[in-house]
Amino acid sequence: MTGSTVYRGVFPIVPTPFDDAGTLDLDSQRRVLDCMIDQGVDGLCIIANYSEQFLLSDAERDQLMRVCLEHVSRRVPVIVTCSHFSTQVVEDRCRTAAELGADMIMLMPPYHGAGLQADESAIFEHFERAAYSGRIPIMVQDAPLSGVQLPVPLLARMARSIPLLQYFKIETPQAAGKLRALIARGGDDIVGPFDGEEGITLMADLDAGATGTMCSALMPDLIRPILEAHHAGDRATATQHYQKILPLINYENRQCGLRATKVVMKEGGVIRSEHVRHPLAPLDPTIRAELLELARQFEPLALRWGV
Repeated sequence: MTGSTVYRGVFPIVPTPFDDAGTLDLDSQRRVLDCMIDQGVDGLCIIANYSEQFLLSDAERDQLMRVCLEHVSRRVPVIVTCSHFSTQVVEDRCRTAAELGADMIMLMPPYHGAGLQADESAIFEHFERAAYSGRIPIMVQDAPLSGVQLPVPLLARMARSIPLLQYFKIETPQAAGKLRALIARGGDDIVGPFDGEEGITLMADLDAGATGTMCSALMPDLIRPILEAHHAGDRATATQHYQKILPLINYENRQCGLRATKVVMKEGGVIRSEHVRHPLAPLDPTIRAELLELARQFEPLALRWGV
């Protein structure tokens, strides 16, 4: 696909399954991809923060990218996360992802801990060099995890000046306000304003102009009707769908984090183990039980796909 393709809709984060010893479970990985595609997603994002990318070796990251792109085999578009502090490493990652068939790159701004961050000029050059290396669309991930402030004027300037930098995943506090300001300032250069953070602010973000969401893999089948209704101009139906599943979104976001998807997929027979790598810890047994009790009220496909 080329830069002329406009991506919108539900692009959830693909989790990375490990076995109980912490080794990559590639058979489960392929099942995860099939399960997500069966939910009617508009695309997928691999090797992101919710994929535990910060706990993967370079060799594992490369292996996962190749396995995922090969197994998806263009059934849906795939976004590959290529974030790194080093611009040279990012360029290499972008080039490889594009050569292997990725449709888009997602990048956080360069950072390494709270004290090692780039200034606005270096951030601009970082994204510019990434775009020219991969020559496929770039999505900027604007997330609190980096600790880097990406003001709206900088984002709009990058969108205006870097032709392939077209998409923005906004998951900062007051995301709706930032999305609205970015769209107003950037105009047609903002091709894909996306919501993030598991969809916990989804309705406000859609009202602000978001055309896509990058949720987790726990329940994209339940989130999709919200976007479909909203895009069709039926805000009342979108709100009804959203209010129904909001307790589960909230519980995932506030109590569980990335572990929620693994628990549900393990229970649903998609993956063999819900292991997360140390220093992350498994869910508290009570939180886990409450998550599953809540999830069973809504029966997302991931909870029953492999049973």
